[in-house]
This record gives sequence, structure tokens and C-alpha cells, in this order.
Amino acid sequence: MSAASPPPTPAIPATEATPLSSYQRLIIAILAFLQFTVILDFMVLSPLGAFIMPALKVSPSQFGFLVSAYAFSAGLAGLLASGFSDRFDRKKLLLFFYGGFLLGTFLCAIADSYYFLLVARIVTGLFGGVIGSTVFAISADLFDYRQRGRVMGVVQTAFSASNVLGLPIGLYLTNRWNWHAPFYLIVATGVAVGVVILFCVRPIDAHLKARPDKSPLHHFVHTISTPRYLQGFAATLLMVTGGFMLLPFSSAFTVHNLGIGVERLPLIYMVTGIFSMVCGPLIGRASDAVGKLKVFAAGCAGTVIMVLIYTNLGLSSLTIVILVNVLLYIGVSTRMIASSALISAIPNPADRGSYMSISSSLQQISGGIAALAAGMIVKQEPGGPLEHYDTVGYVVVTTTLLTLIMMYFINRRVEYAARLAQVGAGSA
Repeated sequence: MSAASPPPTPAIPATEATPLSSYQRLIIAILAFLQFTVILDFMVLSPLGAFIMPALKVSPSQFGFLVSAYAFSAGLAGLLASGFSDRFDRKKLLLFFYGGFLLGTFLCAIADSYYFLLVARIVTGLFGGVIGSTVFAISADLFDYRQRGRVMGVVQTAFSASNVLGLPIGLYLTNRWNWHAPFYLIVATGVAVGVVILFCVRPIDAHLKARPDKSPLHHFVHTISTPRYLQGFAATLLMVTGGFMLLPFSSAFTVHNLGIGVERLPLIYMVTGIFSMVCGPLIGRASDAVGKLKVFAAGCAGTVIMVLIYTNLGLSSLTIVILVNVLLYIGVSTRMIASSALISAIPNPADRGSYMSISSSLQQISGGIAALAAGMIVKQEPGGPLEHYDTVGYVVVTTTLLTLIMMYFINRRVEYAARLAQVGAGSA
């Protein structure tokens, strides 16, 4: 690893971004679909618990380990791949890991025992955990900074789409046939998009020309020791930890504290997901037009207000609960979309894959930390309401405000690099 100081944050071009070409639109559609299949594969297991547990004769604790095995293996894979992720054409890297992900999903589809399914989930996580980071690296490689808000706005809607479209379809197929069917569907559709990537996506290898470091270990150490990268990692870790503290107990809070019947939960999630899908691209466009930091700050303000309202609600009507959930998720989505676009300007092109791999791992790990921390705060008597859920809300508000401060300084660094580039271009 060179002893010279690392180059500054990549500069933002001074000119306005050009409209998206037809090829760029194809890339966005492919990236969004990739995220949809990966997120759906991760999320679909939880609602299938009612079918898998009796079918494979597993206990609740064993099923919990099935769910967490994916997250832990995905986090480990991101760290292991970080030293290698900038050494290859990103198209080839994506095809390799997507192929492994589909193989793992196929193993889930044919699993006939607990341990078989556990190994299949680990395999799926090992490959799937690298896909997300590769998607974001490609987004930064192929799109100008002033276009990335639009890209992130579409790609991030994969989470909402998996709730609105994927989970209901998965449950329908399970009821129609068995719990193996959703995994077969993911494999079939995944193979189709893999063929599209193979024949329609051009090589993505411009970063290879800028990477002087040939050692994976040195590349990894360089990435985790660069100060501005650490700043981005810290913001990501704190943002995801705070945001995911509410999710594990949201359904229980809705039922036991807000007085909404279990049978109404799908309606709440469906309406919330639809609004998130519609607003995601609009939020992305706004972050490009108005500015990433301004949109992120607006998302933080909305998140703080709605978290305080939501976690302090009592018995409420279904209409109020849906309205609060929609506004809360829009605030959270605004933060995630704007921050993803802004943070994409931190790493140099030669370090982008490594940076995104480590960042993806931190997201997986921080999600586990969030669930653990929330579980230590929240208490519940058998059949009673959740206690101290408002305390979780105050923690989320605190982390939200802290990330706003951190993103302010990240934005200053990005803008400073842009000004330097403009001065250099003028003198040239």
C-alpha cells in the first residue's frame, strides 16, 4: 500500500447531469429487480414460518436461527469480498454472485430438513450479501452524481415492492402448493434477469484502470483506514441501527398497543408499501434537483416528528394508524435514498466496490445490533401491551439527529472537492 496520502473525495462534475439514456434506464430496471429478488428472498422466510415450522418440525428458536443465518453470512461475505471486489469487471462479479445466490435459493426450494435448509440459507446469504454492494457500486460507476438520486430512488423501492408484490404472491403460492413454491419462483425469475445481464449489459471495468493496489489485503486495509471512508461507515452504521430498532416490534405494537386486529396488518403494510413505491422515485428526483443534504434533512425532520407521534400513540383507528405509518415510512425512505446518493460520492472509483462491500456488511451487522438493543429495552407481559416502546423512539430520534450532523460534514467534504475541481478546470 502506498505511503502517500489518499486522493481526495471524487469531485462532482460542474455541469448539469444529462437526461438518462435508454441504456441507463435498462440498467436501473435491472438493478432494481436484482434488489427486489434479493430482498424478497431474505424477507419471504419470516411469513413462511407458520408453514415451515410444522413441515420440518423445528422449534421457534431454530426458526429464528434460520432467519438470522442469512444476515450473519451476508455480513461476513461483504467483509471477505471487500478486498477483491475492485479487482474484477463488475458485470462478471455480479453474474458470479447472482448465480451463487440463485443456487442457494434453489437449495432452499428443494430442502427437506432443517439442517439442509440452514445450509441453504447460509449459502444464499454468502452470495446475496455481496449483490447489494455491487449494485450500489455499479450505480456510482455508471451514473453521474447528479443522476444518482433518481437511481437510488428507484433501486430503494425494491424493499416496498417486496412487501406489496412479493410477499402476497409468495404466501398465495404457499397456500396453493407448498412453502417451496416461492423459492422456485425467485429462481425462475432470477435466471431470466441473469440472461438479460449476460447479453445486454456492457463490461463495467473503468475502475480497473485507476486501481494501483494489487493486494486484496492491502486494498481492504486501505479502505478501512482512510479517514473519510470511516466517516461514511460511521454514518451508515448509526443510520441503519437507529432505523431498524422500530421494525422488530412494530407489528406487536400495532396489535397490543394501538388496538388493531392481526387480520388488518396486511392492509397496513400494503398501503404503506404502495405509497413508498410511488414516493421513492419522486424523492430521488428531488434529491437531484434540490440537493441531497436538503432532502436528507427534510427526511430527518419528518422521521423525528413521526417517530415521536407513532411510539406514543394509544388506541387508534385504522385510518390514523395507516396515515402515521405512511408518513413515517416516507420519512425513513427519504433519509435512505438521499443518504445513499450522497455517500456514493465518498469513495474513489478504484475503492468503490470495497467500500460498498464493507458498508453493506455494516448494514447487516447494525440491523442485528438494532434488534438486540430494542429487545433489551422493550418489555411485555403475556398478552399485554408493549412497554418502553417510546424509549426506543427516543433512541431513534437521537440517532437520527446525530446522522444529520454527520451527513452535514460529509456533504461539506463532497462540495469542497467539487469546488477544487472547478478551480482546476478553470486554470487548465
